[in-house]
Amino acid sequence: MAMLVSLVALLSVALVSGCSHDEDWPVDCSDLHKAGETVSGVYSIYPAGNAPVWVYCEMISDGKDEDKGAWTVIQRRMDGSVNFYRPWNQYKRGFGNVEGEYWLGLENMYQLTRKNKYMLRVDLEDFGGNKGSALYSSFSVDCETDGYQLHVSGFKDGGAGDSLSGHNGYKFSTFDKDQDVYENNCAKQFLGGFWYSNCHGTNPNGIYLWGEDPTLYAIGNVWSSWKGYAVGMKSISMKIKRVP
Repeated sequence: MAMLVSLVALLSVALVSGCSHDEDWPVDCSDLHKAGETVSGVYSIYPAGNAPVWVYCEMISDGKDEDKGAWTVIQRRMDGSVNFYRPWNQYKRGFGNVEGEYWLGLENMYQLTRKNKYMLRVDLEDFGGNKGSALYSSFSVDCETDGYQLHVSGFKDGGAGDSLSGHNGYKFSTFDKDQDVYENNCAKQFLGGFWYSNCHGTNPNGIYLWGEDPTLYAIGNVWSSWKGYAVGMKSISMKIKRVP
């Protein structure tokens, strides 16, 4: 039966690092896949070992070998139903609806990637039905005291080009916590929350533009290497998979 889960109400985050976890608890979607789950949908995982976190798992059985397996979705836009212009505390904990648009939370991303190695896939679709993707062989997020700094590398083109590598090594910024290297606040200027540098090659958490609007330069959920800075994506999702 379909289950509608609100991250605001049900997402739990363990804020203390280094907790041990019961081996029977799934850390991510890869553990669920190994346990026999093969249907994409909403599941609970335990990235920190002591609190459940609701997440959408994409279980892929066909296509290229690099696509197969279980992907843990950490970010998704698809219809503009969720406001992503939010303060630091919400980006830290996570928000949205796991069956629709949501952000998994920086603390959860840190807990997921601090012990295991992950790859990242970004899937995009424009309002013309065209699709593209970008694959990165390594993805991790540092702890909060290090600004949830992003580490991403090993780009492989899936037709969308590389708009993310330029964000490697930068801390996460929101309108109320400016950690970029720009003279102003990138999050305020481009209406999102992300690992901004000076400022961005992609703005997946920007305003949902419903397509192209050249008068609203770079504030949308854009992927510049594919469609430039004036075209918002119909859908954009970021998902990670554990590397053996």
